[in-house]
Formats: sequence, structure tokens, C-alpha cells
Amino acid sequence: MSALPTSQLVDPRDPVFRAHVGGKLGVHATSELRDAADLSLLYTPGVADVSRAIAADPTLAAVYTTRRNTVAVVSDGTAVLGLGDVGPLAAMPVMEGKAVLFKHFAGVDAVPVCMETGTVEEIVDAVARIAPTYGGINLEDISAPRCFEIERQLRERLDIPVFHDDQHGTAIVALAALVNAVRVVDKALEDVTVVVSGAGAAGVAVSRILLAAGVGDVVVADSRGVLGPDREDLAPHKADLAAVTNRRGVTGTLGDALEGADVLVGVSGGTVPERDLLRMAPRAVIFALANPDPEVHPSVATRFAEVVATGRSDFPNQINNVLAFPGIFRGALDSGAREITEDMKLAAAYAIAGLVEEPTADCVVPSVFDERVAPTVARAVAALAP
Repeated sequence: MSALPTSQLVDPRDPVFRAHVGGKLGVHATSELRDAADLSLLYTPGVADVSRAIAADPTLAAVYTTRRNTVAVVSDGTAVLGLGDVGPLAAMPVMEGKAVLFKHFAGVDAVPVCMETGTVEEIVDAVARIAPTYGGINLEDISAPRCFEIERQLRERLDIPVFHDDQHGTAIVALAALVNAVRVVDKALEDVTVVVSGAGAAGVAVSRILLAAGVGDVVVADSRGVLGPDREDLAPHKADLAAVTNRRGVTGTLGDALEGADVLVGVSGGTVPERDLLRMAPRAVIFALANPDPEVHPSVATRFAEVVATGRSDFPNQINNVLAFPGIFRGALDSGAREITEDMKLAAAYAIAGLVEEPTADCVVPSVFDERVAPTVARAVAALAP
């Protein structure tokens, strides 16, 4: 191995950087290559028989290639974590990490595919062209609103599951946590008002899955205020969301929306002032999911809410997408599903919630290391595979 490059940006003694030297992934063979007989089976001439069979019957690729258990983790690096548009090279460590989680939690082989950004059509075409290699596509860290159209077009064009985790993974786990949180505060989903702070990828998906689950009312706010009847400046994806949320016609600021609200779901970053939290209903719930800095620090949130969750691992109730996406793809791949439907997403959320038999204020979702999670989600998803 050649000498590692040096940089003033990196302390080689830092355990974070040391853990990433050489990347976090490798390739291993599932068949032994010991002698000429093995070579003739694994490569020429034996492999030609398998290629001929697949050419005649493409469905055999799911049996005789890695496609049956492989997902592409696709990103253009335009919305990575809270870092923003860092590009495809800087996105690679995150996508490699995602692949590690796929393998560890669900045995799914995942391959990072980080590409130069382009138009929606260029990205869709690029992914569609490589799709024959994969059994599923996990879209990751692609900026809004482009991510909505990219996912929509790929779902229409491909016959394999396409799943934008920043949207749907967050939404599924947030719903799972809310199902149990309302039990703790002795309220019903159909009676609560939820305020969602943020109308990007996660905010849109969280709002829609909460409505699908029967939540009483969902009010969404972006950086300019509530998506309400007085807003004429809305992008198409926000206008579509405004049409199905905010049944009471609330207008004004996030603080105005929080008047009497039962639940705050933060997926936007920024900070929610304490004076606004004072306006929430008794026995409130706060999910402050921005990472690494929640919209409301947990030590503050606990003064205003009975149940508090974040996206962080150093506080109770970590709402982490890893509770969802490994099991979802495991179930989709095992069942041969051609898509991941809204019913499958709801089933995944209720499966996660069901693993916490007696929710408490400090435990509304299972641990990410609970070995029951991925298999339980996989079964729930596979049972509804179209």
C-alpha cells in the first residue's frame, strides 16, 4: 500500500479518521477458487451456461447472480447529513456507512453509487441504466425538491423497489415513535394535532404518513411560516402538501401553529424558541430530529414535553432510520416486490412500534441494536408485497 496522503485537515491520530482509512467496505467471494476445476465452474467455460440461461429467461438473474441481494445506495452529494452540498466524493464515507448498516442489520449487500449531480432527467437516466445490476435502489442525500421527482420517475421506470430513505425512513420511524408516545401521554392518534417544522424531503414524508395513519390534524411550517391559505409563494411540493394539511386553516408563524398543539416534529434544523413551546398543549410530545443539533435541546424539551425524542444516540428515544431501511429492503428483496407501497411503509412503522410492549417516556422505540427489529420489519413488509 502506498503512503497515505497528508492534510492539515486531518489528525491521523483521530479515531474517527483512523476508522475510515481505506474505506469501510470490501469485496468477498462466496465461492472458493482453489484449482482449475473451480475456475472452470466460476468462470470460463462454465459461466457461459449461466449467461445463456439468463439471456433466455431474465428472471433467473435473481437466482444465479448477486442481484437478488444487492442494493445501490445512490447519491449526488447535494444534501449530505447537515453538511449540505458537499459533492459525490465527500458523500462516499456516508454512503459506505449506509452500506455497512445494510449488511450488519439485514444481511443486504449495498454498493455506494455516488455520481456528479445533474438534471433530474440525467440522474434518472443514469440510475435506470445501472439498475439491471441491482435488486433495489436506495436514494440518499439528494436535495429537495429534486429528490421528489427523481424518486417518482424512477418508481415509474423501474421494476425494482426504489426508496428515498431521507423521506420515508424518517417518516416510518417517526410514526412508530408517535404511535407509542401518544400511548404514554394517554391520547389517541386521531385526536392529536401535530406541527411539523420543515417542508423538505423529511417534512413532506412525515406529514403524509401521519395523515395516512389517521392523525387528527397536521400543520406544516417552513422558514417563512405555516403552509396555510394565505401563502402564495409555495413551490409545487409545498402547495401539494398545503392542500391536504392544516384543516383548521392556521396562519402565521411556527409559534402560532404550536398554540394548543400536542406534538412537535422538527425536521428542519434551526431553533424553536422556548416561548413557542410554552404554547403547546399539556402532556406534549417533542421530536427534535435535526442532527447533530436538535431544534430543541433535550434538556430544554423535557421542561415542556412529557415525551422527547431526537435523532441522537446519546439521549433516550433515538429516532434513527436504521430501524426501518434494512428490514424494508430485506422484506422487499425476499418477497420479490417490485415496489415499496404506502401500505408497506405503514406496516413497517407499526411493526417497529409493536416491539415496545409497554412504552414509557424514555422508551417509545426499540434500540437500533435490538436484533428483532430488521426481521420483524422484513416480515411485515414481505406480507404486503405486491
